Amino acid sequence: MDNFFMYKKAVRAMDEINRVMEGKGHTVHQIMTAILAGGHILIEDIPGVGKTTLALAFSKVLGLDYQRIQFTPDIMPTDIAGFSIYHQGSEEFEFKEGAAMTNLLLADEINRATPRTQSSLLECMEERQCSVDGVTYPMAQPFLVIATQNPVEIQGTFPLPEAQLDRFFMKLSLGYPNAEQERAMLTAYREKSPLDDLSPVCSGRDILKAQAQVAKIRVSQPVAAYIVSLANATRQQDEIRLGLSPRGVIALMRASQAKAAVQGREYVLPDDVKAVFVDVSAHRVICRGYQMGQADAAAKESLGGILARTPSPVEQQ
Repeated sequence: MDNFFMYKKAVRAMDEINRVMEGKGHTVHQIMTAILAGGHILIEDIPGVGKTTLALAFSKVLGLDYQRIQFTPDIMPTDIAGFSIYHQGSEEFEFKEGAAMTNLLLADEINRATPRTQSSLLECMEERQCSVDGVTYPMAQPFLVIATQNPVEIQGTFPLPEAQLDRFFMKLSLGYPNAEQERAMLTAYREKSPLDDLSPVCSGRDILKAQAQVAKIRVSQPVAAYIVSLANATRQQDEIRLGLSPRGVIALMRASQAKAAVQGREYVLPDDVKAVFVDVSAHRVICRGYQMGQADAAAKESLGGILARTPSPVEQQ
């Protein structure tokens, strides 16, 4: 799959999804960027704005197997990874796959699961494998997680610690549509759901090829230095207690490569880095003196200031 073919496929996929998600083109674009970079996505928003619909639309358009699991405190790690059953007749154990044994997993309200269950999903996300009764099972390829959490209801939840948030490639939100977008949504959903008309534009094998191509997108030394400068700036701000981690720096480079690919280019521009910097970094930094619910806005404001103050490389003649 050459870069132009990948670009055309990505554009077709996003056009299809935008028919279902009215007015959410930026979020769709960012999720496609994360998928091509091989990353997992965390969507934090109120109920009813289309998080589940968005995940299902991506699975249909990208030709991926899909599973959804609604997290509650009684969900066990075995529900995620699977479990073994002993058959007396054959005197052998049979492995029963859990919800994570799929291509795209929607982990709904992940912060309602206990830390033990969250950790089970984390192994699947980071290691691309799961361990059950001492046996390791590889995940399907490609394997993507779109996790959601509700920022309004926090009673009875288990907030993800910083170490787990850092494993998510991007953290996004959908927000309310404006009046014009909501009227268009009512028209689109009047007779039936647009999801019913979605058809695959590629396959899981195409996604794997595209991810391999993204890794080859050229990152020049000036652009690499710009990425490092942005990361260092997050570690030197007085209002930021915890700056961008080395894992975050690598994620920023991968996201920039994927953004360039979605734009149809074989090289990264500083504008690609700027386009993904906040969404890749905001959930990885911690600001001083802010309570839950305010931290995200403070982080985004600080990162926006860093982006404005840090000089970007200029193309040389």
